[in-house]
Amino acid sequence: MKLQIDHNLKTPLHLQVESLLRLYLEQEKNKAGDMFPKEVDIANELGIARNTVRQAISKLVMEGLLVRKKGVGTIIAEKKIFTSLANWFSFTKEMKEKGLDIVNHMLEAQKVKAGKEVAEVFKIKPGTSVLRLTRLRGTSDIPYLLSISWFHPRHKISEDEDFSMPLYKIMEEKYNIHVSRSREEISAVTTDKSQADLLKIKKNDPVLFRKRIVYNSDGMIVEYNKVYYRGDGITYSLEIDRE
Repeated sequence: MKLQIDHNLKTPLHLQVESLLRLYLEQEKNKAGDMFPKEVDIANELGIARNTVRQAISKLVMEGLLVRKKGVGTIIAEKKIFTSLANWFSFTKEMKEKGLDIVNHMLEAQKVKAGKEVAEVFKIKPGTSVLRLTRLRGTSDIPYLLSISWFHPRHKISEDEDFSMPLYKIMEEKYNIHVSRSREEISAVTTDKSQADLLKIKKNDPVLFRKRIVYNSDGMIVEYNKVYYRGDGITYSLEIDRE
């Protein structure tokens, strides 16, 4: 590939690699359907860790520029209409950009037995022990969302982690889990009493409901997540790029 990075720059290595790979994809000789160079080959050429390369490639996979195929490898994706729900990675970061400081009104991580729904998503036996993370988040005055996540037991994430820290940063740095995409369903629902009490609204008030399954860079399920957003506090935006 004839790539080179500058170790003297303050720019993180994975961002340098990401920029180099974008330039590589823009070369006319590289067409949709072509095999993308292997992580190990890129790492050897640049003289850096393979995990750094994987992090950069995962970002391009998430954006739909590359596609991982099990048993085949990574290929260059077809250019297409692409809908990006860009802010799913960090609600806290998104709100800080709007000048709002986000706090956790409730934060609870515990091992629970997987119910039928969670077991079907993870393709495990009902009753299997899984980690469940419940977070009630918002400004200091108002809770804006109730988030409940279950994590696949193969990843062995500890309930003793400091989950006040960014979730996906913990997963990457401590467990080498690099999330790359999510499958989402968004709908309007009404709350039951327990949800309404937590969000400080009335029972049966409408809320925005977001359900998603999160995958790592190898296409394996990492997280099953349900989020309930107050209808009077959240506006959802989509940014759609078309070639």
